[in-house]
Amino acid sequence: MYDIIVIGAGVSGCAAARELSRYQADICVVDKEEDVCCGTSKANSAIVHAGYDAAEGSLMAKLNVEGNLMMEQLSRDLDFSFRRNGSLVLCMREEDRPNLEALYERGVKNGVKDLRILTKEEVKEMEPNVTDNMVGALYAPTGGIVCPFGLTIALAENAAMNGVEFKFNTEVENIVKTDEGFELTTSQGVLKAKYVVNAAGVHADRFHNMMSAEKIHITPRRGDYCLLDKTAGDLVDKTIFTLPGKFGKGILVTPTVHGNLLLGPTAIDIDDPEGTNTTREGLDEVIGKAQNSVNNIPMRQVITSFAGLRAHEDQHEFVIKELEDCKGFIDCAGIESPGLSSSPAIGKMVADILKEKAGLKEKDDFIATRKGIVDPKELSKEEYSKLIKENPAYGNIICRCETISEGEILDAIHRPLGAKSLDGVKRRTRAGMGRCQAGFCSPRTMEILARELNMDMGEITKSGGESKIIVGIDKDKL
Repeated sequence: MYDIIVIGAGVSGCAAARELSRYQADICVVDKEEDVCCGTSKANSAIVHAGYDAAEGSLMAKLNVEGNLMMEQLSRDLDFSFRRNGSLVLCMREEDRPNLEALYERGVKNGVKDLRILTKEEVKEMEPNVTDNMVGALYAPTGGIVCPFGLTIALAENAAMNGVEFKFNTEVENIVKTDEGFELTTSQGVLKAKYVVNAAGVHADRFHNMMSAEKIHITPRRGDYCLLDKTAGDLVDKTIFTLPGKFGKGILVTPTVHGNLLLGPTAIDIDDPEGTNTTREGLDEVIGKAQNSVNNIPMRQVITSFAGLRAHEDQHEFVIKELEDCKGFIDCAGIESPGLSSSPAIGKMVADILKEKAGLKEKDDFIATRKGIVDPKELSKEEYSKLIKENPAYGNIICRCETISEGEILDAIHRPLGAKSLDGVKRRTRAGMGRCQAGFCSPRTMEILARELNMDMGEITKSGGESKIIVGIDKDKL
């Protein structure tokens, strides 16, 4: 029997697992996918919000500001990409100025530091490519951008280094309360735990409702995005929003920590919790609204589009607490935007609940830091030459678009919770994320995966399950 089982290996579940790994406890994270970061956490705006948008006094507001403040030190400790680039919320009409000022006041009450309302001239001086049609903006210098894969994988790896067990391809089908705790029926058999953390994203309401008479409801809210090549990455430096409306913060235009330009998301409520397909209407909305806020977006430089799902709880609030009518079951539900920004604080809050509830004792040997995959592009010429001399695989370039070497891919496969699929390698190294979108490097990456994992090439998948790349051999048909 485990002390704690965490359902879900997204950013919230991995943040909770990492914080819980500070304590003397037998912890397991289960996820139905083949890797961490396969749900909401893999497809979002990659923004660390300043914290001015959430309602004053809400848990969203509190954890957003706390998570923002924690992110910089966490990025240093766990070695993932983060930049505090600041954000602008554009006001397009004079009659909307009261709404802009209300946003400023809300941000101040939420504890966001250094907020300012800028004139049109100040905005244009800061960001020359924003539309001439705006009349001013709210400037939040504490806003940032992050690599969502890097953050989630770093949290998971550090948790694993501290003894947390991860079980992938393990779908939770049913949960029963027992005298000792909980019995989870999964696709891989029965698991038992004294405590359960429900961090299951768009599926979290299903597990909550199994255990509680007080029901919650989560709607999958789809967001479509367009990603532009690095040639467009310097069009803006700040994250550009427009004044938020009923369905959130609207279409943003932002650089990414890797130098691309990102546009999106839409906010379309759907029924399918796996419905991550883009639509023509959704992408048209992204393009049209993005062009209303930033001039000269080079849409011919779009290299891919994608969609992600937000776990929108009906009350539009994080649900993080022990169930009153099912002691030992801890909800971490309704984690939509600003969930990524809030994740370090969410993890701490979950751990604090269980520390008090279970009487957890801190370890003497907790490992607080983790080193990511070496990026040769950040090394000096001398350092890179030395690295190649020590390990020639770093001189063998596999992904030309992103200049990713065989050495980086080998590291991605063999480190804690290593990559087992093309997407697993891509999220850890960016091999396949460039202009050709894996058209050139996929066969070579598959060869490395097959060799290192001692698998047949035909068993290598894009993202686990039945997503096999090779479905037959031509000469077998002769």
